[in-house]
Amino acid sequence: MGGSGRDERPDPGNKRVEWERVDDVRQEAGGAVRRGRNARPPADLAPKERRGRPARKPGAGTAGALSKDELVRALGAARGARANERLRDAAHAFERERFEESRSLLRPIAEAAPQAASVRELLGLTYYRLGRWTDAIKELEAFRQLTSSTEQHPVLADSYRALKRRSEVQDLWDELRESSPSADLVTEGRIVMAGSLGDQGKLKEAIALLEKSQRAVKRPEVHHLRQGYALADLYERAGDIARARELFRWVLTYEPDFADAAERAGALA
Repeated sequence: MGGSGRDERPDPGNKRVEWERVDDVRQEAGGAVRRGRNARPPADLAPKERRGRPARKPGAGTAGALSKDELVRALGAARGARANERLRDAAHAFERERFEESRSLLRPIAEAAPQAASVRELLGLTYYRLGRWTDAIKELEAFRQLTSSTEQHPVLADSYRALKRRSEVQDLWDELRESSPSADLVTEGRIVMAGSLGDQGKLKEAIALLEKSQRAVKRPEVHHLRQGYALADLYERAGDIARARELFRWVLTYEPDFADAAERAGALA
């Protein structure tokens, strides 16, 4: 499908920006993980309205050749090309966290070309960033049906989690782990599932789920650090202060500015 091609235009601060989708872990911390090239850990995790999980971006190629092909097939050459330009503008707005602008650009395109998976994906992620969980679910379920992709399962599951629709969270986690996609994507889904269990007070089950895959690695990647942070959070909530402190400090060893890990580790000293 057409995913999301990078908009190379500089932002007002002349900094290269990247796709991101924000979730949170306990204290509403949110972060981003990228699908494709130029992956890097988030500089910070912004406070959100609820507990959630770290995040993932739209696919490679939005407003690129594949997305344009989708829109041309749906709308014809001229209208499709214009719609693709609006899609590029929406991607530019999304990258700069102008989510209402992105939504206003995307919604008419989605209505005119409902089979354009790249549009439905980005609109779903935009609604997610706006905290409009029901709308996010509608668009991301459409993306799922159109592509048979599990790429946005963690975001979709987190949206269901926000609405306390726990059976859907479980179903998406089962589907994701059975499909065996990339390690970071599975980790995101695992964190959402553990968070859902934690929401229900099932802290032992949540901890067990994350402990199964928490292992020592010489060069931990972003998803390892995110899982470590999530597990430390669960340890703290369960009253295992020593383990929580140890894991927060482990995260800080590799990423000193990771979310509020330094503050939380200090509070547990």
